[in-house]
This record gives sequence, structure tokens and C-alpha cells, in this order.
Amino acid sequence: MKGLRAIGALLSFALAALVTIISGAWGALALWYQLPGSHAARALGASLWVAAVLALIAVVILRRTWWPLGGYVLMYALLLSWWSTIVPTNHRVWADDVSRLLTSTVHGSMVTLHNVRDFTWHSADDYDEHWVTQSYDLDQLVSADAVLSHWGSQAIAHAMISFGFDDGRHLVFSVEIRKRRGQKFSSIGGFFKNFESILIASPESDIVRVRTNVRGEDDYLYPLSMSRDAMRALFLSYTATANRLVDHPEFYNTITSNCTTMVYRMARQLDPGLPWDARLLVTGYLPGYLYKIGALDHRLTLDEWNQRARITERARASKAGEDFSAAIRAPLR
Repeated sequence: MKGLRAIGALLSFALAALVTIISGAWGALALWYQLPGSHAARALGASLWVAAVLALIAVVILRRTWWPLGGYVLMYALLLSWWSTIVPTNHRVWADDVSRLLTSTVHGSMVTLHNVRDFTWHSADDYDEHWVTQSYDLDQLVSADAVLSHWGSQAIAHAMISFGFDDGRHLVFSVEIRKRRGQKFSSIGGFFKNFESILIASPESDIVRVRTNVRGEDDYLYPLSMSRDAMRALFLSYTATANRLVDHPEFYNTITSNCTTMVYRMARQLDPGLPWDARLLVTGYLPGYLYKIGALDHRLTLDEWNQRARITERARASKAGEDFSAAIRAPLR
């Protein structure tokens, strides 16, 4: 009986230690990313938190008493109370390419979009800034394409949706982090309220070309098998999301609120039976999910789609002044 109690006590201690270590690490990162002040101040705050957690664990081990855990619970409650006060905002000094929020008005089949980004990129730091107002007739909507832009690893990609109209225009919607001026992307920071979300609408000659021709990313374009009614509903879902973000800003989250999961939530509004899949998190493998649900035509295999979809070389070979959208699609037609 004593042996069982000893084992139970040991397991309870191990579980408490694991929870304390994981939550303590989360607290340190939360302080590192969100404490106000300089780099040194944030480092000091995170270091003091780690020291306090380790000291409490040491007291538990050396004194064989559980009371320090009560102190840790109080510390953590105070940390979470502070964390809850950190709310998203649209009022910061933003980087130029995310400085304006997309808004829309809808009158029948006509949608007018304000603050469509139409930059000309010469390099990552050299660009001609141009924001425009454009109108689109949803009765002339003829195509929807998934665009995946890979960097670093085949498993990692940024997902966008491009809508095509019968006048040859293509408009891309892209859920992105809204960087402050001088801020760099961090996938870890994306878990800790380090970025707001923004919905960018842009022609492919800006938002796709900057990835292939300036940032050196590897891009793929997959024509989606969708009815016109579904395309129209998805387009309007994007515009509604853009308007909502103006009044109700949101934090970007690397897992729960990113370029793919937000699109999935919009698509679920159109088709509540749309299944969840891990490939929605590992976005580089999203084509497999699209193939599974029938969004890619099954007259080709998935491998054939992947081979046909790559547009990187065609994008890089396109000439200044050329119709970029036509250039990247030429072999697909």
C-alpha cells in the first residue's frame, strides 16, 4: 500500500513539474514578446520569471512541500490577467506594404474595393507604392485559383486565393501578418500576440511576383474546381472579412488564425461539412487536401497537378510591362 502511495506521489510530482515547466516556458516567452520597453527590459523580465519558477521548483524538491505551487498558481494568474489586457489594434506605425486596410462596398453584383495594393517591386526595400480603388462585377467572375508560395521547406507555404474575371484581371486575397515598421516575421512570435492580421487584395503582378521575383520563393498555382455561385460566395466572404477587420482587429496566430485556417473558416460557412485535416496546418501539403475534397479536378493525379502547377520559372521569365497573369498561366491553358 505504501508502495502504491509512493508511486502515486511520484507521478503527481512528475505531472506537476511538467505542467510547471511548460507553463513557465510559455510565460517567459509571453514576457519576452509583449513586455513594453527595450530589448534589455524584455530580456530582464523573462529572465526574472524563469528564475522565480526555477526557485519555486527547487523549494518543492528540497523541502518536499507543495506550498510553493500555490505561489506559482498566484504568479500565473497575475500573468494571465496582464496577458488578457493585450488586445489587437489598427493603430501602429505599420510597414508600407500593410499600411492600409482593405474595405469594400457591395451593390448587387458590383463590388468596389478600396485600398487594393498595386506595388511595383524592384527589391524587398525598393518599390513604388500604389494603392487603388477597383470595381469588380461578380457576374463576370470566371475562375478561382489556389496559389501556394513556398520558402525554406516543401512543408512550409503561404496560401492565397486568386479570382479571375472575364476581362483578364486577376485579384488575389491574402491573409498576412501586419508588420510594424522595421519588424521581422517570427513563427514563434505568431503564438504570442506579436502580429495583427491583415487581409490584402492585390493583382498577381504585385503579390505573386514579389514572392517569385524578389523574395526568391517557389510558387504554384492550382485552378480550383468550383461553381460560379461558390466562387462568388467565397469572394464576398473575403470582402466581409476585410470590413470586419477594420472595426474588429485580430491577432495573427501561427496555428489557429493564419493564411489557411482563416480561409478554411470562410469556406466552412459555405460548406459546413468541409472536413478538417492536418494539411491545413502544414500548408505546403495543402494540394493533397484540395485533391481529397475534390477542389482539384481528378482527371489528373495529384503528382500531375503538382508538376503542372509550378509557375516560378514562368514568373521570373516575365518581362516588364507584360501581362503577368497571362504569362504565368500560358502552359496551363
